[in-house]
Amino acid sequence: MYFKMLMASVAFAAVMSVPVSAQEKKECPASLPKGTECFAGADENGAFYWIARPQNWNGILVVHSHGGPRTAKPKPDDPVEDLERFAVTVEEGYAWAGSNYRRPGYGVRMAAEDTDNVRKVAEKLLGEPRLTLLHGQSWGGNVAAKTAELYALDANGKTNYDGVVLTSGVLGGGTGSYGFRADLRAVYQYYCRNHPRPGEAQYPVWQGLPEDGKMARAELEKRVDECTGVSLAKDKRSPEQAKNLANILAVTKVPERSLVGHLAWSTNLFQDIVWRRLDGQNPFDNSKTVYSGSDDDAALNKGVERFSADAKARRLLAYDADLTGMIVAPTISMHAMDDPTAFVGLEAQYRETVAKAGNADLLVQTFTDENQHSKLSTPQYAAIFAAMVEWIEKGKKPTRTSIADGCKAASSRYNNEPCRFVMDFEPQVAGK
Repeated sequence: MYFKMLMASVAFAAVMSVPVSAQEKKECPASLPKGTECFAGADENGAFYWIARPQNWNGILVVHSHGGPRTAKPKPDDPVEDLERFAVTVEEGYAWAGSNYRRPGYGVRMAAEDTDNVRKVAEKLLGEPRLTLLHGQSWGGNVAAKTAELYALDANGKTNYDGVVLTSGVLGGGTGSYGFRADLRAVYQYYCRNHPRPGEAQYPVWQGLPEDGKMARAELEKRVDECTGVSLAKDKRSPEQAKNLANILAVTKVPERSLVGHLAWSTNLFQDIVWRRLDGQNPFDNSKTVYSGSDDDAALNKGVERFSADAKARRLLAYDADLTGMIVAPTISMHAMDDPTAFVGLEAQYRETVAKAGNADLLVQTFTDENQHSKLSTPQYAAIFAAMVEWIEKGKKPTRTSIADGCKAASSRYNNEPCRFVMDFEPQVAGK
């Protein structure tokens, strides 16, 4: 059962054959500053971690929650990818610690516990930091926000996390972030009829795949191409492919460049969520959704596959991943306006959640005019971390303007990469 999987972490790690390794000193990636020391190991639950301490450590620890969720079996050096991606933190003098989580697949509370565990490991290794900041990227934004709600204070009221930075975050939680992908599967199947194909075992698309089903990314890409020609130049697509693609994109609002990616998540990740976390039950609902934007909305709404959420599955997913807005630490977010993966409207959902909990004064949201998800312009990260430290230490709440000014000051240290903050943008919740 779902709750047993959340609670029986040590037993699950044993089943996954993830060894608990002794901590060892490692050679740091070349992208880190000279003189940085790196350490790696596995925590008591088998979650692999890496820790980096720069030679000029400023006494501040950044604890990182990575995105995904990753569905491949964890490997000892997996955290290096994010350590290199966010090497700006080490360059700026912060120590960095990140966990790969104890198992693959979905589980926000699991990942939050592992995130907090690597904090404890890092503090034991490095000594008590001057400040501890929590950073979440992509799905890791959901994980970090949940970590902040669960572990910002210990049982004695001591502060574990002084501030929280959320970048490109999936901040709608479990029930508010993935419904569009269920819609995508339904709309795609209406037009394409090849996922599953007519001659294959049939299953409701909200399952992602049957419990024992497998589909490689290459096979999915092949099917999407058959129907839409999305990998082809526009003039190479057949009229039918062009029509299918135009309808799917217009109805779902998914960008063309990330269509295959979102279909992949609504295939393999949905399979993990439904079969391994929710006992085969459905958390998604399109029973009353009115689809629009196609060349024949009436036919689409009449013929599209319909499904209703199971109440228990919905509750379980909400319990695991939804956010309450009950934050106690200053929080800064940064999100590209044209993020093709985690749509910027998720920030509006989080803003409403935090405001409803009465904590709007603890949240500063920033936006850039970029069209990326995994990594934004480097000096922007330097700026938001510096703004967070000033907020904590001097009680000076940052503004978008002050953060943008800090970015301009940092830009020369990072090859004059641009600062692309937008001052007057406010995202809207989808459908409002």
